[in-house]
Amino acid sequence: MDKEKFIKSTIILMIGGLITKILGMIIKVINTRLIGLEGIGLYMLIFPTFSLFMSLSQFSLPISVSKLVSEDKYNNKNLIFSSVPIIMIFDLFLIAIILFSASYISIDLLKDSRCYLPILCISMVLPFEALSNLLRGYFFGKQKMLPHVISHIIEQLMRLGLTILLVPTLLKIDLVYAISFLILVNMISEFTSIIVLLMFMPKNVKITKADMRPDIHNIKNILQISIPNTGTRLIGNIGYFLEPILLTAGMLASGYSATFITQEYGIVAGYSMPLLLLPGFFTGAISNSLLPIISKAAVEKKYNYIQRKVKQAIGLSLAIGIPVTVVLFLFPEFFLQLIYGTNHGGNYLRVLAFPFLFYYIELPLAAALQGMNLSKYVMLDNIVGIILKTVLLYVLSLCKIGMYSFVIASCVNIIWVATNHYLHMKKVVSS
Repeated sequence: MDKEKFIKSTIILMIGGLITKILGMIIKVINTRLIGLEGIGLYMLIFPTFSLFMSLSQFSLPISVSKLVSEDKYNNKNLIFSSVPIIMIFDLFLIAIILFSASYISIDLLKDSRCYLPILCISMVLPFEALSNLLRGYFFGKQKMLPHVISHIIEQLMRLGLTILLVPTLLKIDLVYAISFLILVNMISEFTSIIVLLMFMPKNVKITKADMRPDIHNIKNILQISIPNTGTRLIGNIGYFLEPILLTAGMLASGYSATFITQEYGIVAGYSMPLLLLPGFFTGAISNSLLPIISKAAVEKKYNYIQRKVKQAIGLSLAIGIPVTVVLFLFPEFFLQLIYGTNHGGNYLRVLAFPFLFYYIELPLAAALQGMNLSKYVMLDNIVGIILKTVLLYVLSLCKIGMYSFVIASCVNIIWVATNHYLHMKKVVSS
């Protein structure tokens, strides 16, 4: 039965992920063609900051809720109501940080005053992003993947429609307004997703005052999972946030122009890496299906079963990742031209292709470690990996090898994290 659930959940998420990924790629293609190379460079300059706050806004509560719901020994209604105050208070704190630091980030760190308004817009998205992912965590824990898939598809359709309708008009006014809208559209699409997810909640369920009152025991269990996972995300996103800052500083010191740096960074981060991340929706589906199953098996101490499931997840991830890697390595310019209408980024794509195989197995391994209450290893591996990447990024940026400093540092990080996740998992399940 568990095997059937795992396969069924994975298939649903893969099909849904394929549809949403196609829609996402269409949106990216439309965005890149609408706002052009300058717009992509500006958006990718802001994106690490956007990603940092979006990731932190969830406080890893979706993972906590998914894991605790899957263990089937808690009051699920109270888990949700106990999570909402935590996430709202945390998001208010993040909003305050954005409002007070937007000017400093845009002018002093990113060296571009045009980033100010889009960074302010990030604050409006955070609560909606957090609540929609919290609800998804509940459905993942129940191994009900259809609500997530449907809400995600509708969310992408909403984003696509609004982009087509409004971005061309905003571009006539100012590029900054168009980029700001690309941030704000996430608020509208996430609100739509929340409405759809609420429609899938169990009907005729009686909610009492006791269910709505935050439970200290549940809050403690939630925080025990969310804090180390948030630490992992924080470290990763801080590193991602520092990327363009350190890269710009190092390359400027090496004699490269700000225009060259912005354009080349936009090419790698906006063209090359998204292509390599295409199989990510498959491995993400595998990981999301794996987490509740591993969590339940860990409670029952079924370590042989866990080992089989992890091997199965890695095998599925590589079965998808290897063909994609080979094809993108052999024909990078063809796919860049087909999808983005450009040949820029083929050289970077070839260097990144095979190291990204480690990324495809990193996600399932991290999910398995989290399911076994071993999030500390995930956090430790990511901390070391980000430190390596950050140091290497800056050192190489001074060596006059252009954007390859960023490419090489990214490869080292991916290989380090995935290898160490595997070694930790192997040690635990073999002991």
